Amino acid sequence: MEAAHSHVFLGTAHEANERRSWAVIVLCGVMMIAEIAGGLLFGSIALVADGLHMSTHAGALLLAAMAYSYARRHSDDPRFTFGTGKLGDLAGFSSAIVLLMISVLIGYEAISRFIAPVPIHFREAIPIAGLGLAVNLVSAWLLGAHEHAHGHHEHDHDDGHHHDDDHDHADHDHDRAAAHRDNNIRAAIVHVLADAAVSLLVIVGLSLAWLFRWLWMDPLAGMIGAAVIVSWSWTLIRDTGAVLLDMAPDRRTIHSIRRTLETAGDRLTDLHVWRLGPGHLGVIVAVATDTPRDAAFYRARLADVPALSHVTIEVQHNG
Repeated sequence: MEAAHSHVFLGTAHEANERRSWAVIVLCGVMMIAEIAGGLLFGSIALVADGLHMSTHAGALLLAAMAYSYARRHSDDPRFTFGTGKLGDLAGFSSAIVLLMISVLIGYEAISRFIAPVPIHFREAIPIAGLGLAVNLVSAWLLGAHEHAHGHHEHDHDDGHHHDDDHDHADHDHDRAAAHRDNNIRAAIVHVLADAAVSLLVIVGLSLAWLFRWLWMDPLAGMIGAAVIVSWSWTLIRDTGAVLLDMAPDRRTIHSIRRTLETAGDRLTDLHVWRLGPGHLGVIVAVATDTPRDAAFYRARLADVPALSHVTIEVQHNG
């Protein structure tokens, strides 16, 4: 009788990312308390508002940290048929929805200020935006943004005949990255980087408005920031939604499975590949064969295909 399958499909950096999330929550929490207390003490409404804004980031990061903790504690819970590896994708999807809502609020506020400009206290607002930018950049560094940056591979072409091959390789690289990506920490990084981008745009907008009296620059910067956040949050919603709906994440692996098993007249009659967690793929395959082979034979052939963490094989003997 075969040993029971393991259903722990957590990412290799799961515990490290969990610690990083809690560290940034502490940083945001301290800044939030300091800004609100300082604003109340010195009568600065802008400082209090920024402190309350910081609480939204602390909340989003708390969602990420709790998802890591829950997934780790319940990784062996038999009630989760395929483990808790996709809990981070659920948290990332939820965080992306929150980010999209924030972008709508920023856009609404920017349009309102175009229609009805409000007085701006430049000497107070610019340093606060600078402080927010610094906190978000430190938070991104603590979360490991430098390790999760998306790399773009450039190809040198001797002539025009290799473009299709390079395009296919780029698609395969994207698929492979999607199969291994931790969307929970990615959502947390996108959250703080989006706010850093908005802070930078606010600093530029306020500075130009202050120097040249271009008061329209401040709401324009807000609208650009909202558009950037919409783009980032939509990408995150698309990627995490694909995982939650069990879309096949890695076409290279699918091709490799088909090529490996369809030998000597064998034929795949059913094939399902989906993501169980960061760096973990599940596969269900049905093989029709004319030879007396069992599931162990095909399982052994798949042993060298990377990232296959849960393999189910059905053998259909013809005749």
